[in-house]
Amino acid sequence: MKILITDNTHPALQQTLEEGGHEVTIDTAVTYDSLLEQIKDFDAMVVRSKIIIDRNFLDHARHLKCIGRVGAGMETIDVEYAESLGIACINSPEGNRDAVGEHALGLLLSLFNHIAYADQQVRQGIWHREENRGLEIKGKTIGIIGLGNMGRAFAQRLQGFECRIIAYDKYKPAGHAPEYVEEISLEQLQAEADVVSFHVPLTEETHYMLNHDFIHAFSKPFYLINTSRGAVVKTADLAEAIREKQILGAALDVLEYEEMAKDSIDTTHPDLQYLLSCPNMLFTPHVGGWTVESKYKLAYYLGRKMADQLSGLMA
Repeated sequence: MKILITDNTHPALQQTLEEGGHEVTIDTAVTYDSLLEQIKDFDAMVVRSKIIIDRNFLDHARHLKCIGRVGAGMETIDVEYAESLGIACINSPEGNRDAVGEHALGLLLSLFNHIAYADQQVRQGIWHREENRGLEIKGKTIGIIGLGNMGRAFAQRLQGFECRIIAYDKYKPAGHAPEYVEEISLEQLQAEADVVSFHVPLTEETHYMLNHDFIHAFSKPFYLINTSRGAVVKTADLAEAIREKQILGAALDVLEYEEMAKDSIDTTHPDLQYLLSCPNMLFTPHVGGWTVESKYKLAYYLGRKMADQLSGLMA
């Protein structure tokens, strides 16, 4: 079958698909409009976040049988409509779950111990020890929202810190969690968590999940980690909570004003500008799942899944 790869990825993806007997074309310069003209010639395609696969696009994809997403998030693909047309939608969260788990842990350690802020002080000749006294993870209650690939990877890495790990996942059956994780309700998590870490996909339900009402439902101030999607957190309400010390600090790998298709961020919003000025805020540029190892694994797992899917159609 003819497969189009529209974005940069590890050569393992092309290699795996070609080993399955498929013809692979790589065109990373394509745009939405240019794809409308040529997608009818392909049986499958691979995307990241650059191209929005909406109903109009899918109506032009007359022969498309499979869409592969390099990564976990599927919010740029109208999956429901695609599947109604018989188009399989495949992602590869196994590829970057280890990277995200490690990154979330790194953010938590840095936030608790003022590592990034203290580093900048030392570079300026400032040697403040008492002001940078940190916190230990041991003894804290870490709340994980979303216990899929990413949430489980984070929980796994927390085990050795002798902390309590609690998790809420609306869509996972009881008994899904490993033995070192307590499955609880959202209300219990809001009553007991010292730290909240989001590991959810961006959907209509999770859009602005962390908002004013969500924050005020907590029994005590807490720390926030977000490595999922920026729009899960309402920036204006986070800024308000930081001002009022309802949230004691936050580490964000993703931002509401991130432009994923362009790999850029719009920093002109006043609430974001305020957060960028706060010493108890920590930011990274959506690199939680962005390691040397994950680049290979994302491509490898997706290639295997797509090859299996297409082989089944050819059988």
